[in-house]
Amino acid sequence: MMKKRESFNTRWGFIMACIGSAVGMGNIWMFSTRVSLYGGGAFLIPYVIFVALIGFTGVIGEMTFGRATRSGPVDAFGLACEKKGKRKFGEALGLIPVVGSLAMAIGYTVVMGWILKYTVGAFTGVTLAPVDVDEFAAAFGSMASAFGNTGWQVVILLVAMGILMFGVGRGIEKVNKVLMPVFFLLFVALGIYVAFQPGAVDGYHYIFGVDKQALVDPKTWIFALGQAFFSLSVAGNGTLIYGSYLPDEENIPAAAGRVAFFDTLAAMLAALVIIPAMATTGAQLDQGGPGLLFIFLPNLIKNMPGGKIIVIIFFVAVLFAGLTSLINLYEAPIATVQEKFHLERKPACAVIAVVGVIVSILIQGIVSGWMDVLSIYICPLGAGLAGIMLFWVCGKDYVETQVNKGRNSRFTSWFYPICKYVYVPVCMLVLILGIALGGIG
Repeated sequence: MMKKRESFNTRWGFIMACIGSAVGMGNIWMFSTRVSLYGGGAFLIPYVIFVALIGFTGVIGEMTFGRATRSGPVDAFGLACEKKGKRKFGEALGLIPVVGSLAMAIGYTVVMGWILKYTVGAFTGVTLAPVDVDEFAAAFGSMASAFGNTGWQVVILLVAMGILMFGVGRGIEKVNKVLMPVFFLLFVALGIYVAFQPGAVDGYHYIFGVDKQALVDPKTWIFALGQAFFSLSVAGNGTLIYGSYLPDEENIPAAAGRVAFFDTLAAMLAALVIIPAMATTGAQLDQGGPGLLFIFLPNLIKNMPGGKIIVIIFFVAVLFAGLTSLINLYEAPIATVQEKFHLERKPACAVIAVVGVIVSILIQGIVSGWMDVLSIYICPLGAGLAGIMLFWVCGKDYVETQVNKGRNSRFTSWFYPICKYVYVPVCMLVLILGIALGGIG
């Protein structure tokens, strides 16, 4: 007798879990920088367009594919190819997004180890102890070196695995229902605080002002596409696996719309904190990635009124956002181990934890290059393969039947052709542009 598949207990829990998977470091350390570099509102216009496109196509598609097959990427791809007698080939292709999810989770574990250390340091005073930007840079450089932060990253991985061992309903869902609302509340509080700082209004003018020259610059559109694509977590793994835990009564297009909205809201909240905060000191926000989070912002916060409280709120919020994404990234490989090796949940988590601990320790000094390879090659390839399997291999009738489950009215007939002829080529375009430009995510 086949074991009943786990599922989310509530619609709200599923939505919070999907928002948690999408809201992560990209919303915080990359979005604000790109808004600053590419003309404020001039970047927001194409970004919103691409979020709408990818939310309407890729997010709905991956959730639908997961629910339709009640499985992770390996079996989903295998089932798609089974009618053509190519199940083994499909399963082999399905390993790409699964391995990609595991590799991304391992790299993310290193980053989350940094965040955990800085969060604890925010309470003890260590995070703001350096006296100037050079000392902040030296402290970060020491931590981000080979074997420079082993203990903290092992702790965060064990925390994530502890949550995952409780399963979908009692672990993933419960944690996201707490952490995501708290994340939003903390960033709203930070945004209100920053709004009352002298000079913050200059930041708002920049965010919402449209630089016409930047708007017609192809790079603005390219990097807005990359930001939207990676922010919404379409990679043929996490969103697909969460979809597999959904009941047929769930209205997937409506759920995907909420995920896209709240993911964009999280990015905007981060920008409304970071850019006006930089404006209060007259600083130019031209640094993205870890440098912004671990060097420039702590240096800025140190000199703000109430900096000791602000740094605690900021890093707790960032920790919550990162932890929910880390859980999502580890879920696809755990579910795959369960499916293919017929293991119970806890042993599957233990297997993946051992791999995660060993590899994350070994890549500490090269994590930036590790993540670049994954974001340039594996993520868009996984998304593209999932799109091909669903929209090209499974076909129109299958897709429309599956996407309309749980709906009171039939979903638009434009969904299938836009996914097939626009979204799938966009995935390939993201792959090509990423290779050509050294990454756009």
